[in-house]
Amino acid sequence: MFEHLRRSYLRKKLKDRRFEFLFDTPPLDEYVVFDCETTGLSPKKDEILTIGAVKVSGRKVLTSQKFELTLKPLSTIGQESIKIHHIRNCDVKDGVDAREAIEAFLHFIGSRPLVGYYLEFDVAMINKYAKEYLGIGLPNTQIEVSAMYFDAKNDVFGGKNVDLKFESIMRELGLPMFGQHSAFYDALMTALIFVKLKKS
Repeated sequence: MFEHLRRSYLRKKLKDRRFEFLFDTPPLDEYVVFDCETTGLSPKKDEILTIGAVKVSGRKVLTSQKFELTLKPLSTIGQESIKIHHIRNCDVKDGVDAREAIEAFLHFIGSRPLVGYYLEFDVAMINKYAKEYLGIGLPNTQIEVSAMYFDAKNDVFGGKNVDLKFESIMRELGLPMFGQHSAFYDALMTALIFVKLKKS
């Protein structure tokens, strides 16, 4: 009931009717797993540098249906950020502008549920731009893989201490870690976690 009211409210506030497809009934058992690399950890002041995403259908990761874009930030990338994600200013000089990137991303995800690892932050970063362009944040259903993993490892009372670090989850589930750190490869690894934990 609350979800229906939330979506109705957002639909009324949508400024750009070209994006009404975000409210369509999603394709059956399809999801988009995504990740962002950013200049920092503040959705208010930081910017997105890259977005990576991949579609999942049932229990299959559709690597042929991927999304990977580099954005050109308005400000210079600081040294502390470069140490974390290894994206340098020269790497983003030919990036697309934020509006073009966000609109392309919205067309890619459509109305599908969104999946991620600590997804709240990535959604907040996308919403920073989406609210400016569309008047609303993402209306899509959101699925957090760390919560799925916590539930899978815990008892009915939820009292166990579960290691939710990304590397720990991958190792515990017997999944391969890809050496290349990027938004797309992080999304791809998260998709493997989701498929492994997803109930048929």
